[in-house]
Amino acid sequence: MDVKKQTIKTGFTESLPLAIAIAAYGLSYGVLATQANINWVSAVVMSLLVFSGSVQLVTVAMLTAGANLTSVLFTSVLLNLRNLLYGAALAEGLAPAKRWRWLLSFGVSDETLVLGSSRFKKYGPDPLYFGIVVGTFYVAWFFSSLIGALIGNQVDPQKWGLDLAFPITFAALLIPSLIEKPVIATALTAVVIAIGLEYFIPGNELTIMMAGVLSPLVGLYVKRRSQDG
Repeated sequence: MDVKKQTIKTGFTESLPLAIAIAAYGLSYGVLATQANINWVSAVVMSLLVFSGSVQLVTVAMLTAGANLTSVLFTSVLLNLRNLLYGAALAEGLAPAKRWRWLLSFGVSDETLVLGSSRFKKYGPDPLYFGIVVGTFYVAWFFSSLIGALIGNQVDPQKWGLDLAFPITFAALLIPSLIEKPVIATALTAVVIAIGLEYFIPGNELTIMMAGVLSPLVGLYVKRRSQDG
């Protein structure tokens, strides 16, 4: 088997477990979007163009609560600011794909960061692997959100535990990477922020945004201090 075929096989095999969890998450999104009176076409188009579970679910929740378009857009931008840091972390590994980096950047997310970073550390830059991972996740997210939107009110995501499938699987993938100090610092900061905000302001909409924006900054600070030292 040549190198490219092996890379494609590895990318698909390693992304499949998380893709299944993403599909469960996408199913939940589709159902919730329909229950929020968003037509199935709009829900699916959002999956095609946005491709962000956290942003799409927050959008559904805000629209249900009567938020205006400006608030939704502002919240979405804040929620995805962490992707700028993710992109910087993945830039070297995607450098060989000069023409396709703009397309691969569309797939930068929490999940692809974990798999991509692990791959790049072991084997160096590998845009093909990253592309296979992104493609697998994209297909899983699109079709699951489509199915969820079509079945609508016939399924209760919480009753079937679909809302827990993604975070549990992602945590299982993340734990083995908690080795270096910057990564540990990022994770601990996120835990402290999440627990603190939920304790003092339970059920608020800022928890995910604050943890997602501030914790990577702490990780970068620790990494820079380590390099300077």
